[in-house]
Formats: sequence, structure tokens, C-alpha cells
Amino acid sequence: MTATFPFLKIDPATRRVSLNARDPAFYNDPNPVYAALHAQCPTFYWEEQRQWFFTGYDHVSALLRDRRFGRQILHEEIGLAEPLEHVKHFDAAEQHSLLELEPPEHTRLRTLINRAFVSRHVDKMKPEIEELANRLIDAFQADGETELLSSYADVIPVTMIARMIGIPEEMGPQLLKWSHAYVGMYMFKRTPEDELLADKAAQEFSDYVRSVIAERRAEPKDDLLSHMIHTEHKGQYLTDDELVSTTIVLLNAGHEATVHQIGNSVRIILESDIAPEALFRDETATERTVEETLRICAPVHIFQRWVLEPVEIDGVGFKRGDKVSLILAAANLDPAKFSDPLAFQPDRNEGVNVSFGAGIHFCIGAPLARLELNLALPLLFKRLPGLKIAEAPKVKDVYHFHGLERLDLAW
Repeated sequence: MTATFPFLKIDPATRRVSLNARDPAFYNDPNPVYAALHAQCPTFYWEEQRQWFFTGYDHVSALLRDRRFGRQILHEEIGLAEPLEHVKHFDAAEQHSLLELEPPEHTRLRTLINRAFVSRHVDKMKPEIEELANRLIDAFQADGETELLSSYADVIPVTMIARMIGIPEEMGPQLLKWSHAYVGMYMFKRTPEDELLADKAAQEFSDYVRSVIAERRAEPKDDLLSHMIHTEHKGQYLTDDELVSTTIVLLNAGHEATVHQIGNSVRIILESDIAPEALFRDETATERTVEETLRICAPVHIFQRWVLEPVEIDGVGFKRGDKVSLILAAANLDPAKFSDPLAFQPDRNEGVNVSFGAGIHFCIGAPLARLELNLALPLLFKRLPGLKIAEAPKVKDVYHFHGLERLDLAW
């Protein structure tokens, strides 16, 4: 029998769904709702969002790769409203974002930075990540308690991506503030105040990045920013605007989701009945544990795409200029792909999750995020035997992201 929820109405006949994404009962634990959607209406029109959504694993996986859909479209072609003045700095920062571009611009930008993020290069960062994680644990181990996000999860990803790009580590706290305000533009609960805060963050963030770009032009270093500035691709160098957009998206994407995922993963593990020693007994077990946490509690739930040409998917007709959304986190719970999908089963071997996307927009930082998770999680449980949740975790009201407000632990 499918569960029912007061904040959810599903009409399978019309494939219309009414769902209040601001209801804590939903964003605290979206998985049972995704299960209900899979059972009754895996492709649906979300009335509050005025858009079609796909949850099926095969549909999501295919649409991420389908070139009839994309992230970039000429707004004037389809009669979209002009950009708003009060978010002009945000729009400028996003103008050349890897997340928003399609080939050939996307190919040019991604080719320039891809080498830094391939697994063989990222793997060289393993000693640095382990040293940082151990140093952070040293600082709170004797206390017998900690709030894990601020003492551990926040620090590792932002420090590593800053080092990689060439941003001073002491900028970490400020980068976190800018990033949290910036990504407010992506949340379902976005308010005019969120938009103003995001625009202010984008302006300050951009001004700061431009100052670092000027320094690296004059005095290159062995970092990714210097590489992006001084490397040409087919006779072209990146412009300052392209450098700003690329640096901001790498800094934001390089830590925001990983912070959420460290917290989500620790919570899932501690709420399971599985001993951490078994989950992290060797590299293979650790990798499977990380992938299962990514599957069952993904940090980013939705990826949107423009329809670039008339097309029919799952019986729904779309025209150029329509927008569709893919619920990555729901695709990871498709019972047609994963048996007992709401259960945390680290030993499952049923295929890859789509938490990092797929196709040309597959997350460029996935190798780094996976390395951080494969090191930070087992180290934490090894160093702190008897780790347990001290207070019920509170989920952030940031859907379509999924992460904790705080995670209080004791040992």
C-alpha cells in the first residue's frame, strides 16, 4: 500500500501533482514521497512549480545525455522576460558558468580545466586530505562531542578546492558565506530577500576573484587559476568574465554539495544498524558505502534542462523553450533499478547512482568529492569509536538541496 501525505496530492489519470516543497515533513525526508511518485506517477506535472518532472531512472539517465535538451537557450527566441536589474551581478557571474553553457563554449571551458579534476591528478591530493582531516579531529577529539558540520564537514571541501584553485585558505569562512548566499538563487523557497543577498554575494565574490586574477596574471603560481589564465585552447585564452564565472562555479560546486554529503552520510551510517568497522573494512567496502550514501541521500536533488526542439518523452509533448526537471535523488530510488530502494544496503551492486549527473554536464568535481568522502568518513569513525548522534539532526530548508542545519555528535 502506498503511503499518503497531507502535503501531497497525486492524480495519476492527469499526471498532475500538488506538493508543498516548503513543508518540513517533505524536505526533512523526501524519499517516501519519491517512492509514492514512483508507485503512482513517475512522470508528472508539478503544479506549484508549473513544470514537468521526471523521476524514473531510465528517463533521468537518458535525458541527462539527450542533446535535444540543454542548459542554454536564447531567451529572446522564446519570449522570456528580460533579466531583472536587482540580480544583474548574479546573472553576470552565471553568464559563463559551466553549468549553464552548451558546446562549443562548454567544450572549450571544460577542456581547459578537466585535466585538474581527472582521478589520477586528484588522487595526488590524498595525503593533504588525510592530514587536514586528522588535524581537524585532533582539535575536538578530547572534547567528547562536536557539531560536525562546522568542525569538520564545512572545512575539508572548501579548504581543498581553495588550495586547488589558488585561493588563500584563510578565505575559507568568507567563501562559505558567499556560497551559501549565492546558492539561495537555486532554492525552491527563494524570496526577494534571498535574491538580493545572492546578488550582493555575487558582486563581492566576483570583485574578489578579479583581484586574484590580476595577481596571477602578474605572478603565476602552480595552481588551477594560473593554469586557466595562461593556457590557450585553439588559439584562445579565457576572458576575465569567463575566468570569474568558472572560478565561482568551481568554488561553489567544489564544496557546497560535499559539505551536505559528509553530514548526510554520517547521519545515515549512525542511524543504520551496521557497524562502521564493517562498512569501512577495506577500500572496496568503503567505496560501496560512499556510493550507497550518495544513492540514498543525494545532496542535490534536481537538475533542470531546456527543450531545444519539439520532442515527446513518456507520452508528454514538449516544444522548444519548455523547461523540464530531472529529480536525480528520486531516480536513485527507482524500484525498477534498485531493489528495496529505501533501504541502506552498502553491499548492493545494482548500477551507478545519478547523484553527480551524466552526459556533458556530469559533475567535473566528482573524483574530488568521492576522494574526500572515501577518506573523511572512515577516518572519522576510526578515530572516534562509539560515535553517536547527540541531538536529533535538523534538515536545512534549502530544497532542492538536501543537507543538515547541524549534526551534533558525541562519543
